[in-house]
Amino acid sequence: MSAQEILLELCGMVPPEPMERVLEALDLLQPGQHIRMVIDREPVPLYRILEKNGYRHATSMREDYIYEILITHAD
Repeated sequence: MSAQEILLELCGMVPPEPMERVLEALDLLQPGQHIRMVIDREPVPLYRILEKNGYRHATSMREDYIYEILITHAD
């Protein structure tokens, strides 16, 4: 993890805690930084919130069925 990355390990958390954690991290996100969210289910409701508030996201699923979502400011 670098100073440019905020890492959120959210596997095993029960909703709404993962959503609360990522929303708190968005408040801390500085220009040039990104959030790497690691979670055991795809956070579909989050995508609309991100897009509506000026963030981009890229989602990938690892071989172990864990999702990684990179979140950045939409420039």
